[in-house]
Amino acid sequence: MRQSGSDIGHKKPWESGRDDTAQIAVTFEDNQLAMRLFGRHSEHLALIERRLDVVIDQRGNQVNIEGSREASDQARLALESLYAQLRNGHDISSGDVEGAVRHALSRPATAEEGGDPTGFEQFRLRKRLVRARTPGQDAYLKALRKNTLAFATGPAGTGKTWLAVAHAVQLFERREVDRIVLSRPAVEAGERLGFLPGDMREKVDPYLRPIYDAFYELMDRGMVERALQSGEIEIAPLAFMRGRTLSNAACILDEAQNTTPMQMKMFLTRLGEHSRMIVTGDPSQVDLPAGQASGLAEAVRLIGQLEDVAVCEFSAADVVRHELVSRIVNAYDAAEKKKPGAKP
Repeated sequence: MRQSGSDIGHKKPWESGRDDTAQIAVTFEDNQLAMRLFGRHSEHLALIERRLDVVIDQRGNQVNIEGSREASDQARLALESLYAQLRNGHDISSGDVEGAVRHALSRPATAEEGGDPTGFEQFRLRKRLVRARTPGQDAYLKALRKNTLAFATGPAGTGKTWLAVAHAVQLFERREVDRIVLSRPAVEAGERLGFLPGDMREKVDPYLRPIYDAFYELMDRGMVERALQSGEIEIAPLAFMRGRTLSNAACILDEAQNTTPMQMKMFLTRLGEHSRMIVTGDPSQVDLPAGQASGLAEAVRLIGQLEDVAVCEFSAADVVRHELVSRIVNAYDAAEKKKPGAKP
C-alpha cells in the first residue's frame, strides 16, 4: 500500500486554495484485496464518504481522498485499518467499515503500515474471528476477559449480546467451562404470550431466537445442535433458573432490563464455582408493567462497584448495525430528554 507514491507515514497532500483542504492519494498493492476493501459497487467507500464528509475517487487499486485536512487523514486511517484486516485474512463488512471510521474519529491519524492499526481486542473461534469494532466494544471484551461478572447496558445494535455469546463460546471451546447457559425473561413487548400457538418450548423460542442466531453465526450448525441436545448449551426462560447452582458454566442473562429486582437477585445468586456471568440489557426499552422497577438498574447501582464486577455502558456511537440506527437512537434519546421531568 502506497501513499502519493511514497511509503506510509510520508503523505504528500495536494492543497487547494483553502488551508484546511487536502487531497491524499493512497495505492493498495494487492488488486484483489483492494476490490474487497472498496466493497460491492464501492459501497464501503460511499459509507466513508458520508460519515467523514470527504470525496473519494477510486481508479483501479488507487483512491484519491479530498476533503478537510483532518477528515482526509481520518479516511486514510480507516482505509489502512480495513486493508490490514483483509491482508491478515479477515473479511470485512459494513459494520467493520463503520467501526474503522469511528476509531479514526477517536484518535490521531498515526497508523503505521502492517498489523492491525486499531489495536482492538480480538480472538479466533473455530468458525470465525471475533473482534471489537468500536472503542466501547474493545473495553467490553477486555472487561469480559478480566472479570467474573460483567454488566453491559446500552442501545440496540451495539453488540452486547453477540459479543457475550462469542466470549462464552470461546470459554467453551477452550474447555474453561463445561457448558453455556443463556436466559431471557419472557416479557411481552405489547403482545400476549398465551396467544402464541404450541407448547411451552414453542411459546418461548421466539423470545430466545436472537440467541440462537448468534450461536449459528459463531459455531457450526451441527455442533450447536449436538450441544443443545446434550445440554452443553442450554437456552431457557429466566423462570427456569430458580433453585439451581450454575457451576463450571458461562452464564448470560439477556434483555435484563425486563427483570424485576427479585428476578435479578435470583439469577445473580445462581453463580457457582468456576463460572462466569454476563448480564446485558437496554435501560431505554423496559417492557415491565408501569411502576415496576427494573432489576438491571438496581443491580448496577448496588453491586456495580464490587471487586471482580465490571459495568460497560454503550452509546449510539457503538452501534454496529446500519449507520441509520445510530441516528435513530440519538433521535429517541433527544426526544426523551425533552420530556418534562427527564433526567439530564
